[in-house]
Amino acid sequence: MADRKPIELAEGWSFMEKGIQKLIRLLESEPEDQFNAEQYMHLYTTIYNMCTQKPPHDYSEQLYSKYRDAFNKYINDKVLPSLREHRDEVLLKELYQRWGNHKLMVRWLSRFFNYLDRYYVLRHSLHPLKDVGLLCFKDLVYVEIKKRTKDGVLLLVEKEREGELVDRALVKNILGIFIELGMGNMDCYEKDFEEHLLTETSAFYRRKASQWIEQDSCPDYMLKAEECLRLEEERVDNYLHASTRAKLLKEVETELLSNYETRLLTKEHSGCAALLRDDKTEDLARMYRLFQRIPKGLDPVADIFKEHVDSEGMKLVKEVTEAVELAKEKQAKAGPSRDTGTSAEQQYVRAVIDLHDKYLQYVSTCFCNSSLFHKSLKEAFENFVNKSVAGSTSAELMASFCDNLLKKGGSEKLSDEAIEETLEKVVKLLAYVSDKDMFAEFYRKKLSRRLLQDKSASDDHERSLLSRLKQQCGAQFTSKMEGMVTDLQLAKEKQQHFDDWLKEKGTKLPIDLSVTVLTTGFWPTYKSIDVALPREMVEGVEVYRSYYDSDSKHRKLTWIYTLGNAVLRGNFEPKPIEMQMNTLQAALCMLLNDVDELSYGEIQERLRLPDDDLQRLLHSLVCAKYKIIKKEPEGKSIGKADRFAFNARFTDKMRRIKIPLPPLDEKKKVMEDVDKDRRYAIDAAIVRIMKSRKVLQHQTLVMEVIQQLQRMFKPDLKLIKKRIEDLIQRDYLERDKDNPTLFKYLA
Repeated sequence: MADRKPIELAEGWSFMEKGIQKLIRLLESEPEDQFNAEQYMHLYTTIYNMCTQKPPHDYSEQLYSKYRDAFNKYINDKVLPSLREHRDEVLLKELYQRWGNHKLMVRWLSRFFNYLDRYYVLRHSLHPLKDVGLLCFKDLVYVEIKKRTKDGVLLLVEKEREGELVDRALVKNILGIFIELGMGNMDCYEKDFEEHLLTETSAFYRRKASQWIEQDSCPDYMLKAEECLRLEEERVDNYLHASTRAKLLKEVETELLSNYETRLLTKEHSGCAALLRDDKTEDLARMYRLFQRIPKGLDPVADIFKEHVDSEGMKLVKEVTEAVELAKEKQAKAGPSRDTGTSAEQQYVRAVIDLHDKYLQYVSTCFCNSSLFHKSLKEAFENFVNKSVAGSTSAELMASFCDNLLKKGGSEKLSDEAIEETLEKVVKLLAYVSDKDMFAEFYRKKLSRRLLQDKSASDDHERSLLSRLKQQCGAQFTSKMEGMVTDLQLAKEKQQHFDDWLKEKGTKLPIDLSVTVLTTGFWPTYKSIDVALPREMVEGVEVYRSYYDSDSKHRKLTWIYTLGNAVLRGNFEPKPIEMQMNTLQAALCMLLNDVDELSYGEIQERLRLPDDDLQRLLHSLVCAKYKIIKKEPEGKSIGKADRFAFNARFTDKMRRIKIPLPPLDEKKKVMEDVDKDRRYAIDAAIVRIMKSRKVLQHQTLVMEVIQQLQRMFKPDLKLIKKRIEDLIQRDYLERDKDNPTLFKYLA
């Protein structure tokens, strides 16, 4: 081995050139045998020997240079001439063929010259042989034909966009060359192809969009846009690089959606408002999917949705107001009637529930539960739900609606499940009502009537609604109502206890007496009339008072006769009739047991009732449906000169009748109670805030008061100002001497 003669450069390279020529013939598909193992080893060994000889015969540097020259020669002689004569798709096919051959040549030659890679390249920090081969292709071939190649690919992409079938595999392979020649980065692909693709895409869809916006309806346009976006995504999956996806789709979205959003959404007969009007849920869902792709794209859709829901709500308000006005006119012409137009108002709440169900469904299905659309729905409902409906507030109407659901004999005939579901929906609607305290007061009034007159259809439903209200509005909101329900349970137990006490004492009352004891703080305030009762009733009251005093120390009973009921037996000439009536009506009737006739003045003297209450009582017994008392002179109104007597000839087909007392207008009273409670609430909020902050600017104080109270009602700014002045007068606050808009808390 030591005596081996060194291989000279010319001699060694001559042998290597033959091997390279053989490889080229194989690549060019010319007749040539494949390399056998011996030939391969001979070529490898030659390079090995020429690189391991002692200087000056170590030809590593020269061989590294000749390796590059071999590629350059092959490219100039064979590759470039064959590419220069082709264009478009043929060029792309030829390029892919040549690229494949080139990579094969790189693989074979880098094996022959492998020893260079292992030592010389590493020691001198040069490009590895594989990279040298690729760089030769890049510098000579790619630089010359990249523009024609890019044009060829873009032509195929456009053809495919126009609906022609193209060789996707070829496009993918050509773009693979752009990526590989980046040698680890995406520069070639991005600068030499992607930038041009994006420009072409933008121009293509700009042309398309300008045609479609003129000729297509909004749903048709959206169908085309969605299909285009789907095809572009498919294009990325089929042959473009994944990094192109977002950039490509952004161009399509800009041209098809962003640039025409306003025109598209406001198209006269097919825009967003028309789709909402015609309940085109599929198209609305598509609109959401498309416009959520672009920044702030959903804002105009949400605004149109809000306007639509608001206008639908206002339409309901208008319809009901007109219906109630019409009913009142008819009633005025026809004379007194029991129908007060409540049915239209009941239908209004039902219609609002249905409207909410419908558009909540839109939000969850078409608009994917988007918080933006939930906000629009909320704002739309808050706007029209707080409007006055035929002179009533929504809070009052909702309370009446719940009352109708929960009382016996209500007009809503629903199953238990349907009632529960409806109550849940009413509570959801209540979230939009700004005057929740108004609802609470009306509801409390109606609940008290249901409980005291035993008109509640189900305790379970009552408690269920209270628990829902508690969840929605807090424990303070329902504490009084819950107290009322509990009171009634306790009252039943107390009555049983009273009955046992009577037996124990051996006391026999002239009448059957049932007393319901209520806690003053829980129930609405009732007018207490100190009426002179008949002796039978007085005896019962006195016995109960002595029982109560023995059972409950330090508690005072106040009797509310206006809420009581009595059953009297009327011994009329045709037949005896049992009459169920109010305690005061019964007291009046019993006055006529001992005398044949009484004047208005005598009745008033004996009962000690004010004129208003007495006239109401007499009217219900003399002029209403059941005329069990007659008067002289006859007439439909009560006069102070009238005389009254028992109507012995009265009869009715029923053996038991109920004589109602005309209801008082509670609305005014509720409004007054609410106003009073609001004043207290504002006072308490101001004191609370000032106690913790000590010194505060007027504006800040007002804002904090509104913030604290807005869960229950929307405080009026003038009222807050009045309450501040009142608290200053009552020495809770004082104005700063130098700055009148600054308040201090007085401890």
